[in-house]
Amino acid sequence: MTTADGASPDDRVHSASVVCRIPAAVALAFLADGLQLGRWALGCWQTVAVGDGVVRGQSLFDGQPAWVLPVVDARAASVVYHVGGAPDALTPRIRATVQPEHGGTACRIGLHAERTPDMDDARWLRLMRCHEVEVLLIDALLRQEPQIPLPLPPVALL
Repeated sequence: MTTADGASPDDRVHSASVVCRIPAAVALAFLADGLQLGRWALGCWQTVAVGDGVVRGQSLFDGQPAWVLPVVDARAASVVYHVGGAPDALTPRIRATVQPEHGGTACRIGLHAERTPDMDDARWLRLMRCHEVEVLLIDALLRQEPQIPLPLPPVALL
């Protein structure tokens, strides 16, 4: 089976991106905020803080809980999401990147995933499609937010 872009579900890496007409600093702060994650991450909806920067949400697909720790690397303008089925079993799985464009008035936001060895084709395809929709949700939400750079939220920093 191949996707519309010609990739096959057994590819090991997937990226989806969108250009947002907002400054990179605003986008990075938004992506680093675990509570905001619960507004756009289909696998971790309606997040609540559970302590030490970890949030818990639930999958829109099966209702199962998911825990996430966003770890920000401000120098690289990226956030690594450590994800797991329990707060003490988190592994780095998803990375968001922010690249300034158009003289600083816009940025490209990317979501990047690596396929884990235990992920079957159907689960991998679902993850790829989710990221393709999630970047569009991020863009829509950011266009609704105030256009001032926000400080990074209190999350784990590299």
